[in-house]
Amino acid sequence: MIKVLRGAKRLEMGAMVGIDPESDGLRRAASMGVPTTADGIQGLLDLPNFKDIKVVFDATSASAHLTNWDLLKDTGVRVLDLTPAAVGPYCVPVVNLEDHLDDANLNMVTCGGQATVPMVAAVTRVAPVRYAEIVSSVASRSAGPGTRANIDEFTETTSRALVEVGGAAEGKAIIIMNPAEPPMMMRNTVYCLVDGETDHAAIAASVKAMAAQVQEYVPGYKLKQEVQFETFGPENALHIPGTGSFTGTRVTVMLEVTGAAHYLPAYAGNLDIMTSAAMAVAERWAERGGVQEQHIAAAMQEA
Repeated sequence: MIKVLRGAKRLEMGAMVGIDPESDGLRRAASMGVPTTADGIQGLLDLPNFKDIKVVFDATSASAHLTNWDLLKDTGVRVLDLTPAAVGPYCVPVVNLEDHLDDANLNMVTCGGQATVPMVAAVTRVAPVRYAEIVSSVASRSAGPGTRANIDEFTETTSRALVEVGGAAEGKAIIIMNPAEPPMMMRNTVYCLVDGETDHAAIAASVKAMAAQVQEYVPGYKLKQEVQFETFGPENALHIPGTGSFTGTRVTVMLEVTGAAHYLPAYAGNLDIMTSAAMAVAERWAERGGVQEQHIAAAMQEA
């Protein structure tokens, strides 16, 4: 809501939707003149201005999204799913947004997916990636009840996105909720195994170019250090359980995501990258539709 109110080019807030009438989000929305409802998606459907709503951001939970989508799918609105429900196709704006401009429901993968899939795609466009593994570490304070309830969905959805969007032959995702105080920034480590000989300089250049593209809508996204390469030959082949020996290059990319701190703290980069990516999609939808402004609704606070 705050991102839209402060910086949207083609969007304006139509409603803030919740289930707790005492929530801070609904109070702030009302104080800013945004229509609100504490009756969930049914409350949104009952609002007088629902006919003007074109896009709904769903930031509830994977299970709640299934219910929300059932109520919204026949209304003509388009839905950006910020949960791991994955009803619609995965979307990572810098990688495949242009392929899904006509879809009614897009899944924004996960915070870890939005941070790491672009890096896997950057490597893949230079050389085939046999295996991609990501480790996403977030501050425990930035993981709410919805995130904690969806840990299994997080790992499954992110792993699939590394393959379906990132282009890896196989993918694996790990999430760590770090209870350190003061809270840490979101950190992501991306490992890619590339078979045989490959151009390390070309991979490094591709990764840096992709990072710059992500920064266009997530300014706090950055490489923590230069891309690392480790080569394995027949004399020191890497053994992969279930796959066998590997010869080639292990590419390691280390990332940090700092939130914009529009509302949530700067350490909540995991939440900021999701909302920023979703807003980038909505802006592109509005641009393509030739509409100056599209009314949007934010659904939140399932748990």
